[in-house]
Amino acid sequence: MLVCVCVYQLVSLHKSDIVTSTHWVTDVDFKIVMPCSRLVKNQNKASMALAESKPNLSHLQVSELVKRLFDLTPSQIHPLPSYDDQNFRLVVSEDNEYVLKVMNSEDSQNPTLLELQTHAMTFLHERGLPAQTVLHTTSGQVMSLEDIDCGFGMQKYLVRLLTYLPGTTIAKVPCSPQILYEAGKMAAKMDTVLQEMEHPQLHVLQREKFLWSLSNIPLLEPYLHLMDGDPVQQVVKSVIQLYKTCVQPKLGSFRKCINHGDFNDHNILVQPDDSTAYKISGILDFGDMSSGYYVFELAITIMYMMIENPTPLDVARDVLAGWESVIPLNEAERDALYLLVLCRFCQSLVVARHTVVQHPENKDYLMITTKTGTHHLCRLWELGKEVVERRWFQNAAQDSGLQAQEV
Repeated sequence: MLVCVCVYQLVSLHKSDIVTSTHWVTDVDFKIVMPCSRLVKNQNKASMALAESKPNLSHLQVSELVKRLFDLTPSQIHPLPSYDDQNFRLVVSEDNEYVLKVMNSEDSQNPTLLELQTHAMTFLHERGLPAQTVLHTTSGQVMSLEDIDCGFGMQKYLVRLLTYLPGTTIAKVPCSPQILYEAGKMAAKMDTVLQEMEHPQLHVLQREKFLWSLSNIPLLEPYLHLMDGDPVQQVVKSVIQLYKTCVQPKLGSFRKCINHGDFNDHNILVQPDDSTAYKISGILDFGDMSSGYYVFELAITIMYMMIENPTPLDVARDVLAGWESVIPLNEAERDALYLLVLCRFCQSLVVARHTVVQHPENKDYLMITTKTGTHHLCRLWELGKEVVERRWFQNAAQDSGLQAQEV
């Protein structure tokens, strides 16, 4: 993500519990209102707590765990990147590969949200969308809470085994208009299907303190001091103010749905469809799921597809054309889209500053990667809503016409 996609690859920001009450960027306890000196001290303590909450299973422990819980014997075990959890790609046979996910001990205390995310993946898969599915334990559970000693004494970790999806992330292939169109179309299909999902714990997805929800943009304000001295701070402040005056009053005009919330170029897998095209083969990472609105998902998708694209201002044209082939925007949604894309950039930039404070050893890397996001945000802001919308919507209409002719 912007920085945060890049950060995800490096430190895997665990956004599923970034809230403004008792947790932040990487699940560490703190109080929002405190002097900076106290904040730094608490961050140091929290970093230690986080390190102790992360699982650190050996390959032998993984083999024994998989055998006991799933009656499987992996022939190969490959660690996968993760900051606060531990993930492994398991090869059981030539045709059977899985992903073992061991959640950190902090998140393992909230099994309801994790169970709901797992349910959503299965729901999508059963309706023909390329999401992972869970392999039940031998006792029929979708996950198991295990007591494991990873060097800090016995702690409880939630364990799941998911199917391994083939493909390459969009981030690693040339991002053509065709891929962008398919990404927009898939995002719309996904939210349409998720809105049909039933579950007794759906209320858990309200997540009113979730910093990454586009419903909660004003919650960024207590963090803005971290941008002191940076000219982009004023842009972020202005975007937040416009959100409060131009978007919040109109939320009732947006159509509600359940958002994936992190439909980015590292969470979408593709495979070659023919010599010139790709098809989407996988949707990953449901940790940001929350109740929201269709237009939120579209804005998030556009923002993330812009990050590494050589012509970022043209990205929305193709994503929007794909999206509207499934769900045409209403007038209020269309009017808010530009500002919502800016809001997502602001979320990523602000959270990145948090990460720099907590992980100063990664400062050089993080500050380099923020440059792209800052450039895009400032460019969109300087051009203004009217100019950007004209480029997005007129071109999207043309693109939709071309797609229709091809069909």
